[in-house]
Amino acid sequence: MIIREIENKINESLKKREVTIVAGARQVGKTTLLKHIISKLKGRGEKVLYLNLDIEEDSKYFASQQLLINKIELENGEGASYVFIDEIQQKEDAGRFLKGIFDMNLPYKFVVTGSGSLELKEKIGEALTGRKHLIEMYPVSFSEFINYKTGYKYKNKLELFFEIETEKTRLLLNEYLTFGGYPAVITANSTNEKREIMNEIFNSYITRDITYLLGVRAPDKFVKLIQLLAVSQGAIINYSQLAQETGLRTETLKTYLWYAEQTFIIKTVRPYFTNGRKEITKSPVIYFNDLGMCNFSKGMYGTATASNSGMTFQNFIYLILKKHDTEGLAKVNYWRSKDKAEVDFILHRETEIIPVEVKYSDIKKPTVSRSFRSFINAYSPKMGYIVSPGYCDEITIGKTQVLFLPFWKLFFEKTGSN
Repeated sequence: MIIREIENKINESLKKREVTIVAGARQVGKTTLLKHIISKLKGRGEKVLYLNLDIEEDSKYFASQQLLINKIELENGEGASYVFIDEIQQKEDAGRFLKGIFDMNLPYKFVVTGSGSLELKEKIGEALTGRKHLIEMYPVSFSEFINYKTGYKYKNKLELFFEIETEKTRLLLNEYLTFGGYPAVITANSTNEKREIMNEIFNSYITRDITYLLGVRAPDKFVKLIQLLAVSQGAIINYSQLAQETGLRTETLKTYLWYAEQTFIIKTVRPYFTNGRKEITKSPVIYFNDLGMCNFSKGMYGTATASNSGMTFQNFIYLILKKHDTEGLAKVNYWRSKDKAEVDFILHRETEIIPVEVKYSDIKKPTVSRSFRSFINAYSPKMGYIVSPGYCDEITIGKTQVLFLPFWKLFFEKTGSN
């Protein structure tokens, strides 16, 4: 089993009365992690009930609130009990259903999971306002991937591992850039097996989340949109061009983009600006939450080209930086001036601003692009990062300290938290 960092968050949420909602895309490992937590609870002698709404035998207990309560009492007796419900989005009006039971003040701790459907994130969450703790689960991160691949031998010494084992780090980076972080893909033994698994994940996402749960009437156009986004990852979205290429109306296109983000496939990154006359203020860029999904969508899955792409590496760096955003340490944006100067990412929190430029090519000396200098001249940040696979150095431009960082140092930099 791949040890997931999110397990600690879920364990902490078990101490709270609120309904814990674990939301994430299909096949990111929600059920595996839940069963692992359940096993530990049972090992401590706790009363636990697990139900999966994808299983017909389990779903019958959700015909009414009282029937579910009766089932809990039958299995666990009276008193405190943990109730784990998988694929909760299969229950119609699930939010109100759970709210009714929660408001009875019964001694039950509910933990529910489901794919990132709008039913789960919007309707269930809205009905449980003030009664929920939402935890989002994503594919396996690079640090989790490294720990698994090295048998957890360096779990508490990853920084030293990266520093010393540069060749192994590069090989593992290439594997991650190629195949991404879905657990079943990581544990598969061959490229063909990985490709078959990714194909199943993608098709299941389209048929179940997009077509069945969200009722998208043109799934072929939705697939075309995902493919186009994959090809142009990290580029500014041109709604008119995308609408023309997909055959969708612009408003429908924007709805589909929202669906893709709400179902954890893509992430929208907005521009950073303070001067609307000189800087881009509206158009977003798109990154994928899983590199394997992106490579599969653009027909490059399992190829050498997939891991040798500057934009794939840039997407990878976004996935590292995104953690600062999700944990409330710093916002992640990008910057473009109307004179076409650009910086890949801007981390900012209160008065602190850190520009981040990504370079996939091997850097030989500490050079800074004209665009990066333009941002420094405009904002005078205390610090800036230029991130690459392995180069390390630092220079000063005016009052700005520019650090040239190997990508793995981002795991240990306290970015935006000072």
